[in-house]
Amino acid sequence: MKTLRLAFISFLTLSWLLPAQAQDVRIFNTVKAKLEAGQQVVGGTVSTPDPDIYCAMANSGFDYIWIEMQHSHLNYTDVARMIWACKDAPAIPFIRVPDATEGDIQKATDIGALGIIVPMVDTAEKMENAVKFAHYPPLGRRSQGGGQYGAIWGSDYRAAANDNIMVIAMIETEEGVAAANEIAGVNGVDGVFIASSDLSSFSGYQQGDRPYETLVTRVKSATEAAGKFVGGPSGWMTSREGYNFFQGPGTNSLIRMGVRVSLEESDPCRFLPSGATPVQGENPCP
Repeated sequence: MKTLRLAFISFLTLSWLLPAQAQDVRIFNTVKAKLEAGQQVVGGTVSTPDPDIYCAMANSGFDYIWIEMQHSHLNYTDVARMIWACKDAPAIPFIRVPDATEGDIQKATDIGALGIIVPMVDTAEKMENAVKFAHYPPLGRRSQGGGQYGAIWGSDYRAAANDNIMVIAMIETEEGVAAANEIAGVNGVDGVFIASSDLSSFSGYQQGDRPYETLVTRVKSATEAAGKFVGGPSGWMTSREGYNFFQGPGTNSLIRMGVRVSLEESDPCRFLPSGATPVQGENPCP
């Protein structure tokens, strides 16, 4: 009888646990879903506090918006307003935080960022801290403070946050390259971004130089071996294979390019010297 009673209790316990375990966590980070499906993602870079500019970028076709807080005057009030202004936009907000501090990452996640991009990563310890601060227990030590995250992502945000927030490490120095295996291997790091310009600045080599390419290959190989996503500038989309996560141009560059395209469409001769032919067979420019 005692054996039967224990078996019945075990059955009831399992019956209670299984439905909870079988529930699928809602994935609202479309960048994560696209990457896991083998797609490439591109983010436009925003460093201005104007919500209208943010909304234009977030609705223009980018997969995510790289909100630049390392090299800009943006504060968290600015960014919170920007994200809120276009909370239904298809582009997912990612923030490059100034550093992997608990305060920076807590604020970034509280205002609704689903991606944390950590600059100047030279050690695995820095990413261990970033992962810890970006996730709720038991995975991390993010506290349950207030924020606009629930109003943006839904009432189940806290239950699903750990499965939706992505943490990206930026390797920019030779020290970071030397520790690439350990950095990429940190549990909770989703990808490693190769900072092409800074890697050139810190190493003294230019893209195409053999030592530079050796550094890039080492980071890429370490990241792939860890099963993580590899990122780089959008200029590498068509020139290099195996990259998934790209940083696109900033608003200033896009405005310049957009104006030029618009002017060329209205006046094909605007940027051509006199006598040149916009299209073969047409009249030359005056």
